[in-house]
Amino acid sequence: MTGKYMAYVGSYSYTGKAKGITVYDVDVEEGKFIYRCEVEVDNSSYLKASQNGKILYSIADEGVVAFKIQPNGSLSRLNSANIKGMRGHHLSTSRDDDYIFVAGYHDGKETVMKINEDGSVGRITDGVYHKGLGSVAERNFRPHVSCSRLTPNEKFLMAADLGIDQIKIYRFNKQEGKIAVLDAIRCERESAPRYFMFSSDGRFLYVLYELKNVIEVFSYDKGDRTPVFEKLQTISTTDSGPNSLTAACAMHFSPDEKHIFCSNAGDDTVTMYERDEETGLLTMRFCLPTSGDYPKDIAIFPDGRHIAVINYEGSITFFRVDYEKGLLVMNARSLKVNEPNCCEIVKIGE
Repeated sequence: MTGKYMAYVGSYSYTGKAKGITVYDVDVEEGKFIYRCEVEVDNSSYLKASQNGKILYSIADEGVVAFKIQPNGSLSRLNSANIKGMRGHHLSTSRDDDYIFVAGYHDGKETVMKINEDGSVGRITDGVYHKGLGSVAERNFRPHVSCSRLTPNEKFLMAADLGIDQIKIYRFNKQEGKIAVLDAIRCERESAPRYFMFSSDGRFLYVLYELKNVIEVFSYDKGDRTPVFEKLQTISTTDSGPNSLTAACAMHFSPDEKHIFCSNAGDDTVTMYERDEETGLLTMRFCLPTSGDYPKDIAIFPDGRHIAVINYEGSITFFRVDYEKGLLVMNARSLKVNEPNCCEIVKIGE
């Protein structure tokens, strides 16, 4: 691999031990991170780099914080903006880096914000609170927006709500930054849709369910008036199937999108699937332990041959992926980090 990469790890700082964002140099060849410094952000629970890789956005207690990524990988704070609600959970940006979308877990709010030309976070253009009731389960009884992003044609915004078991579909007015509810994918009761992503060719949607412990594969057609989805497959995230003590947490494509990785907290495993690029269907290749507790996220290295598992109990563990044998091989010493929740690897110096 050519080029220089940095890893940014966001941590909760409730206990006061973590500053917020831990910055690492990435050794792609060896498949490991090298500690550089920490940057203060109150409860940096989620990070997202801009599409052009020049700005890093972070959830924070004050809303959303924007950092300019310097050519050497250091972070320079640009600004912060209040989202007029409880702290966010997930961030995504539009293709042209002109809007940022904030999914609100705690208050069930979806917030749309303008991004200024310099990458700083601008004004709120719209905000919608989800309504409805889920089941009587403690984690699944009222709106919790856990993930939101635009459809591939950017005409619609989708927002997964694991509290009411729906993925809301909004029409998105790019000129004004406004959203209007249009439809919803109604999921199985107490399945808790946590995260979703589209294949880069725009043909397939993958949905990760936190409580049901499955990934569902949908075909996607942009449609004339509303997106059209057809369920193609439901596949378990673990060897043991649904388990009340296990929560599916994270899901990512390999760089070539021939594989998908997901993490499972509770049984503390990472699962890898082969993905058929023509049909979109998944085949499980392995489900193996992470050598850490509560894996909240997975970072796939740019070479696709290594992964870093972000374990909330306080560690990052590193593995080489043997695709032929279907194995994970630990290839570096684990790193200690306080209450990590997510990781973003970014190419710098371009």
